[in-house]
Order: sequence, then C-alpha cells, then structure tokens
Amino acid sequence: MLVGYSSSVAIIFQAALAAGATPEQLNSWMWALGIGMGLSCIVPSLIFKAPVLTAWSTPGAALLATSLQGLSMGEAIGTFIFCSSLITLVGLTGGFHRLLKLIPPHLASAMLAGILLNFGLGLFTAMQTQWAMCLSMLAAFLIGRLIAPRYAVIIALLVGMVWATLTQQVQLSFLNWSPAVPVFMKPELNINALLSVGLPLFIVTMSSQNIPGLAVLRANGYQTPVNPLITGTGFIGVILAPFGGFSFNLAAITAALCMTPDADPDPTQRYKAAVWAGLFYILIGIFGATVVGLFSALPAELIAAIAGIALLSTISASLHTAINEETGREAALITFLCTASGLSLFSIGSAFWGLLLGLILHYLKKPSQHS
Repeated sequence: MLVGYSSSVAIIFQAALAAGATPEQLNSWMWALGIGMGLSCIVPSLIFKAPVLTAWSTPGAALLATSLQGLSMGEAIGTFIFCSSLITLVGLTGGFHRLLKLIPPHLASAMLAGILLNFGLGLFTAMQTQWAMCLSMLAAFLIGRLIAPRYAVIIALLVGMVWATLTQQVQLSFLNWSPAVPVFMKPELNINALLSVGLPLFIVTMSSQNIPGLAVLRANGYQTPVNPLITGTGFIGVILAPFGGFSFNLAAITAALCMTPDADPDPTQRYKAAVWAGLFYILIGIFGATVVGLFSALPAELIAAIAGIALLSTISASLHTAINEETGREAALITFLCTASGLSLFSIGSAFWGLLLGLILHYLKKPSQHS
C-alpha cells in the first residue's frame, strides 16, 4: 500500500486539480480510489485463493493530468465511466487478447512515453526554484535503487518531506484528520472528451497496466482466469467513477511484492497478503482527506519532483519497447512526438492523434513488410 501510494498519489492530485476539483471532490477521488482498490483486491483474492492485487492506472492519471485541462468535472466523470465500461465489455466478451493484437505494443508504449514525458521533465524544471531539494530527492532515489529498489520512491519522498519540513515549507494549516466524504459528481457526455481522454485512458490502462499485471500473475505460477478479473475491475470503475474512481486495473509492481516467499513460503497462502493490502487501501480511502491534506501542505516543487521520479522507470521501459522493434520504429516515433507535442485538433487531444497516426503508418507499411 505504501509503495502504491507514494509512487503515484502526487499524480492523482495533479489530475484532479486539472479537472478543477474542489477540496471536497479531491477528497472524494481518494475515497473512491481507496475503496475501489480495496474491494478489487480482497474479493478476487478470496474467491480464487491467489494474490490478486489491483491499483489505479498511474499512466492513466498522468494522461488525465495533461488532458483534463479545459474540461468540466462532469465531462471528466463521463470519460471515466466510458473507459471503465469499455474495460467491462472487454472482460465480458473475452476480447482481451484480440484487442491487444489490434494495437501493437510498441505504439501503445510510444503513446505512453509521450504522455509521461512532461512529468519526467517536471523533475528538472522544478530544480529551477528548488534545486537543492529536488537534487537531494533524485540522489536519494538513485541510492535507493542500489540498496532497496522496491522502496526507492518512498525514500526519495521522505527525503523531500524532511527537507521541506526543515526549511519550513510545509503548510500545516492544510492538514486534515477527518474522514473523507464521498461526493457524487454528475457525469456529462462530451464526444470529443471521450475520444481524446476516455479512449486513450482505456488503451493505456489495458496495455501498460493489465498486461504487465497478468504477466506477473502467470510468471509466479498463478493461473487465475483473466476475464473475471478484467470484468471486475471495470465494473467497480463504472460504479465508483461518479465519485472520482477514474480507473482500476491489475497491479504489477505492488503485486510482485505479494507473490514472493517474503509474503509466505507457501504459494497457496500468499493471497492473504493481497487481502491485507486491500484492507489497508480501504483504510486509507476512508481517510482520503488526510492524504489530500498532506500533499496540499507540501511545496509544489516537491510534488512535481516525486511525480517525475516515480515515473522514470515507466518512461524508460516505454521508450525501450517503443523503439526496440526496428520495423516499427518510425511509426512509434511519430506516435511519441505527436503525443508529447500536446497537439489538439477539433478539441481532441494529442494522445488520440498520436496513436491514430502511428496506427495508420504501421498498417500502411505492414503489407510491404510481408511482400
């Protein structure tokens, strides 16, 4: 739970603010995400007796942070429901593997890298005003990668928080110790928003979260059926979207923590670790206002720095996958550059256009590759 929250809660915070969230709505976002992850961990883990761990879509949150500007909260909620409905549909129809064949992994990775690029750059732009704090956090992260890779992001966050506290940059007036109250946010339909935000959110969630999550399960010997898991996360997303639960999916990094002998020497008992993680998620969700207050109290540069640090490995992996296949490198580059550019045509954002251009180039070149 600590790894999951510390590595990306700052990005959730930025995504909600991009949609113009009020403090009450931001608290509701954290409530919905905590409750949703908790239930989607506990229920399937108990049913299948396997360590099924779920998470919010961190790359999806990064997409939202860059794409929700100019949309109302109602329109944002509409895109969440659309995305989760698509995930549910894929799970119910068993079309998970068929869908993946339509969108090559290198193009999905190129789109993801383009979405995340500004977050990586944000780490260094934050150094212009808080160079000592940001450099200390980066150094702590790099050292942490050597001595305790799993907790490197947590170490960097703690260093930043200590620095901000010692330099009196923590605004204690923002701290709130009361439970979060769910707020219903009425969805609004905006076709352009569905295409430019909802569809890319769905693709990013499926390709960068559910595929690695399934791979972790299989690599550790758990043959849990995938369709009920996809359907379940999508359905919970539909229910909790009006409260700010933008997307739920299979976890990879945090799931791996529950699948090693450290969790339990007996593989058949490791599901209990996922159940406990789910209980902790629910607890943190109930006190979502406290999480929001903590991050509101920290300087903006710290939030930008930890978001960039948390996504460094994801950006690296995405770029590697995007350009690793020589025959698809040109299409991947077009997808990456277009997505990163922030291009908006007909009120549809760059992630959609980047993927569309990449797919067109990919399928135009594909017949000649077999001739």
